[in-house]
Amino acid sequence: MLKISSYSIRRICLCAVPAMVLLLGAPLWVFAGPEAALLVLPVAGACFVAIRSLMKQVATARAQECFLDEQLIQSQKLAAIGELSAGIAHEINNPLAIIAQEIEWARLQFDGVTSDSPGLEEARDSLNEIAVQVERCREITHKLLDFARKRDPLIQGADLNKLIEDMAKLVEKESSQKGIPIIRDYRTDLPPIFTDPPLLRQVILNLLNNAVYAIQQNGAITIRTRIPESGQVEMVISDTGVGIRKEDLDKIFNPFFTTKPPGKGTGLGLSICHSIIVRLGGRIAVDSEPGKGTSFAVRLPIFHNAQKKD
Repeated sequence: MLKISSYSIRRICLCAVPAMVLLLGAPLWVFAGPEAALLVLPVAGACFVAIRSLMKQVATARAQECFLDEQLIQSQKLAAIGELSAGIAHEINNPLAIIAQEIEWARLQFDGVTSDSPGLEEARDSLNEIAVQVERCREITHKLLDFARKRDPLIQGADLNKLIEDMAKLVEKESSQKGIPIIRDYRTDLPPIFTDPPLLRQVILNLLNNAVYAIQQNGAITIRTRIPESGQVEMVISDTGVGIRKEDLDKIFNPFFTTKPPGKGTGLGLSICHSIIVRLGGRIAVDSEPGKGTSFAVRLPIFHNAQKKD
């Protein structure tokens, strides 16, 4: 795909204008004299401005096209992984259910065994650990199914500021104990949006929990809402945490990719967030610098496609 940089625009303009002056000015010089030839200069200047403006518009259109292509590829990739994940999740859930039943049966057998039997406590501890790990696997498969679920959003009017505030109050109970205040910067004249509130709450809660985890202790989370352009609203959740490495930024929305230590995360949270926001007709972007923090920006249409009448 052709990419036009600002350097290319300058080169085109610098080449086009002298060529125009030469092609138009030379005949006028010959047939009408130098005074007539000088009339070409204002025309050339106007053409220079017009060409430069046109080339900038072309460059902007190309950049937007590249961005949309990347978003389409990401969505197609996530859709394919989602279909695969749904099949895997269903297959894993069946043996997990059998294991859970066997654990309950074994516990019933232990109920009639005296406490002084050798190895009884170790066996009970092992059963409890198996039960914990089965529950963790079940949680992962449920998240896989949430990621792959294709149900249409239930669209209704909602107050974005209120949705965010409800989730912020929920997370604030934990964050305040870690010395992490949540700073609000809500735009008061934000219009109501048509979206799926439960799905959007899930995204907000996940982003806030990730922010708390990234900070750990003594930082700050900032939530902003604004109107970036007509017909859209934007929510930005920023933290002062550890940040994300540049080489990981392109991977964070991929299923099973996580920067958390083993056992601390499934790597499905941001994938589900991305899937939800796309279904709601919006987009999510991330900006991060290691050691300084991370910002997630979520843009949503005020009117969902299914609701917009004019």
